[in-house]
Amino acid sequence: MGIPTLITALTATNDTSLSFVDGASSVVLDSTYDEYMFVFTDIGPATDNVYFTFQGSIDGGSNYNVTMTTTMFRSGLWEANQADFGYDTGGDTAQGTGFQRLSVDSANDADGSGAGILHLFSPSNTTYVKHFYSRYHHMTGTPAATINFVAGYFNDTNDIDAVQFKMSSGNFDGVIQLYGIA
Repeated sequence: MGIPTLITALTATNDTSLSFVDGASSVVLDSTYDEYMFVFTDIGPATDNVYFTFQGSIDGGSNYNVTMTTTMFRSGLWEANQADFGYDTGGDTAQGTGFQRLSVDSANDADGSGAGILHLFSPSNTTYVKHFYSRYHHMTGTPAATINFVAGYFNDTNDIDAVQFKMSSGNFDGVIQLYGIA
């Protein structure tokens, strides 16, 4: 991995979504960098038991519905000292156009905020599909400390020029920073 360069940071304060659109709000999401990294800090849902999600756009953010294929697994430890590790079939997407889960049932209490990273590779390349992977840690409503791993690709050779993050339901707070990696 090269050296990350901060491009911009967006803050959600009881918002339904945060969108990173190339050319808007100081966002660069083009061929300037081969790799982009989104860093999530203090992502707190307003609603209990929701998922933190994302999706890409090929039309400047008019639609977030790019076909993708993904896989998801997680590891968790409950406060009652019960461990869990497994493949999350509900977190997979097979040539779907919906928003991809980055978390499982996020809690909305004081210790329920999440943090993590999403890497997106060559979003402006028009020859190949666009690969990504994510690590996201948060507290679930059970309560359990959980880390989720997602990997996949946007199955489209058009450039991904916008990325949106939101909860599966309700609003959220938090900061998302966008870095370019040289």
